[in-house]
Amino acid sequence: MHDLAFVFAGFAVGLIVGLTGVGGGSLMTPILIFFFGVKPYLAVGTDLLFAAFTKMGGTVSFARQRLVPWRVVGQLCAGSIPASLLTLYLLHSVGPAQPKVQAVMTTTLGIALLLTAAATLYKAVRGKQLPRTLATADLDQATRPRHWSLPLLFGAVIGTLVTLTSVGAGAIGVTVLLVLYPLLPLHRIVAADVAYAVPLTLVAGLGHASLGSVDWALLLKLLAGSIPGIWLGSRLTAKSPERLVRSLLSVLLAYAGAKLITI
Repeated sequence: MHDLAFVFAGFAVGLIVGLTGVGGGSLMTPILIFFFGVKPYLAVGTDLLFAAFTKMGGTVSFARQRLVPWRVVGQLCAGSIPASLLTLYLLHSVGPAQPKVQAVMTTTLGIALLLTAAATLYKAVRGKQLPRTLATADLDQATRPRHWSLPLLFGAVIGTLVTLTSVGAGAIGVTVLLVLYPLLPLHRIVAADVAYAVPLTLVAGLGHASLGSVDWALLLKLLAGSIPGIWLGSRLTAKSPERLVRSLLSVLLAYAGAKLITI
């Protein structure tokens, strides 16, 4: 029965990620900790690889629809991956299972979830519906950031946050993309967010695996549900009531964040 519950949880989270670009770490990690009693360091490590493989499926779907702005993906990865490697080095030095490290993880995760909830609600209330398609010249302009250093800086912050908590590449990442690339249509922003999270979560997840922080059997059960879930979600993204989905998500994330901070 537990096995089916893991598969269903994977499908539900995959569907939400495909619809909104939000929900990988910000939903799965709290679900694993609160509903299934998984230790925080194991939940973070397992969820990072879960996110990598789940979003890989979403990236393929978005790429086939030619929605991924690869220049944007490269700019963010240039900041996030070095930051992730540095954070992994620090975790290797102190050990992820140490009580103090786990306390830092849960508190940081709680704060990250509250930030994610605020970002998700802001986009639901104030988000602008931009056109789905752009001319080639307009797309070239839309994929240029306000300043070349900003993707590196924000990428580094997100890389550190994701490696510590598995949260940040979703709603926070989408919010950063909306600020840095205001002319980019929402569908392309979601596609960029899903695509750049793949190398980041893969690097961070493999780093956690080398620390012994991944439950491989659990990972397989989650992926069995999530891969069809994200494929379906990425196909429905243009038809979903986005504001309603994001508003409900923000409430769930705020609740989970508050609970983690008060553990």
